[in-house]
Amino acid sequence: MAGKPVRSAMMGALQNLTDADLKRFIRELLARKDKPRVPRNKVEGKDYMDVADVVVSTFTEKHAVTVAAEILNSIGCSDEAETLVEETSGQTSQSASTDVEEAGGQTSQSASTDDMHFVDKHRGALIQRVSNIDSILDDLLEKKVINQEAYTKIRLIATPQEKMRALYEGPLKAAKACKDIFYQILQKHEEYLIKELEGKK
Repeated sequence: MAGKPVRSAMMGALQNLTDADLKRFIRELLARKDKPRVPRNKVEGKDYMDVADVVVSTFTEKHAVTVAAEILNSIGCSDEAETLVEETSGQTSQSASTDVEEAGGQTSQSASTDDMHFVDKHRGALIQRVSNIDSILDDLLEKKVINQEAYTKIRLIATPQEKMRALYEGPLKAAKACKDIFYQILQKHEEYLIKELEGKK
């Protein structure tokens, strides 16, 4: 089923933000270190329609949903991020793969099995067996999959299992792009566990 046009979905997502959240979105957009960079004069003081146009024209339709969803999640607007991804019928999946390839990693295509994402399919095993959770949280914060508030809150949880459950109940319920990034981070910090789980049918 065809999804909503990216530009229209982007406008809808940004229109639902409060003025304060839109300003935070713009601030995070300008703070991105990865290229292409957004010129400050293109978005600062602009309304949601102008900002949506700039995001789509700067990152192209193939990448815009991923970038916007990551920023929305980082500012605590996970509902808008999830709606954006759903309305565009998961058009983040292609751009997330490209982002990973550009970073020299494995494509996110292998992160999905049939219709279920790897991190969903192996949720139970990952919750019970992931041990390097603090390093994983550091990378999730750096990639803006979680924001500082969520990072601090999860770090205070006592056990690795409960920390993983908190991730699944929060940021990993949102965009597929977040799950793709999480999968890549797991490959980095839990290489042998992920290889073992990938070998299971």
